[in-house]
Amino acid sequence: FNPPPHSHQNQIKMVGTTSALPRMGLGMAALGRPGYINLGREASNSGIGPPEVRTVEVMRDASDAAMRANVRLAAVSGELPWFDCARSYGRSEEFVGNFFRKEGINPSEVYVSSKWGYSYVAGWKVSLGDGEPHEVKDHSLENFNRQVLETAEKIGDEYLNLYQVHSATFESGILTDTAVHEALHRCRQERGWALGLSVSGPRQSEVIREAMKIFVDGERLFDSVQCTFNVLEQAAGEALTEARDAGMDVVVKEGLANGRALLHPALVAACEAGGAFAGVKPDQLALAAVAAQPFRPRVLSGAVLVEHLESNLGATDVAKLLEKNPLVLKNLMEACKLDSSDYWTERSALAWN
Repeated sequence: FNPPPHSHQNQIKMVGTTSALPRMGLGMAALGRPGYINLGREASNSGIGPPEVRTVEVMRDASDAAMRANVRLAAVSGELPWFDCARSYGRSEEFVGNFFRKEGINPSEVYVSSKWGYSYVAGWKVSLGDGEPHEVKDHSLENFNRQVLETAEKIGDEYLNLYQVHSATFESGILTDTAVHEALHRCRQERGWALGLSVSGPRQSEVIREAMKIFVDGERLFDSVQCTFNVLEQAAGEALTEARDAGMDVVVKEGLANGRALLHPALVAACEAGGAFAGVKPDQLALAAVAAQPFRPRVLSGAVLVEHLESNLGATDVAKLLEKNPLVLKNLMEACKLDSSDYWTERSALAWN
């Protein structure tokens, strides 16, 4: 794989640089572990089989296939292939790092983001006992110091571009812990990684705005925010616009709402109506509706199968159509929008499968 001529590792890692960053990437949440909350993982066409056959080897093979496709598709689009991991995504960092080394991929040929703050504790199981968590949050300085070394070892220090706090909340203490802020700032200075935070839940907007106020040595601490935004959950739109206007990189996760967006009648009807969107698939239209937002987000696919990833990444061209038809985009967003509290209540009820 040969990167486009303009790509260079130092440019990509430069704090605050967003123009050269890939627009769509592969999130590893559903590939790095046997269980996740996406709808339909147990379906016969899920590609990974029922939970009892999802061994480490099976998930590694599925990850390798998806990553190989991501590299291939990125080469066609002229962008760097982007992979997004987390310490709590099972073996995602291990899978990604080993894939790079196995394939002989140079750090300048990929863009990699990961997260710290959660630990995977499910023991490679899908079904756990009542009240048993799949992952445990800890935003303490001690956990950061431990997990930053784990990430550097698993992926490779030289490969990482962006390191994010995983699911920052007011309750976790990360927004007020100056010792962690200083450690993150040192990490950026010493390792050259950009810093970000991911947010989740009904208070996403509040957390984003609070995080934007954090400065260390005169520099804004966070260069990037990764947020849930999709045709169903749109509450954070204004805060994401503010972040973008302030020069922050904006990343959207769960653009398909864990599969729920694909079931919305308005989205399905728009795809079936033909016209400018003839042949467009629901996943492509849902992701395109996100990518076409005024805050110009970079968007993650949560695909497991190669064919789903190929379809997801086709959203880039559909987004261009929506940008030329703002009224169509506006009407689609209005038709699909849910009350934010209802959205998060429904999400919290999704079962690991």
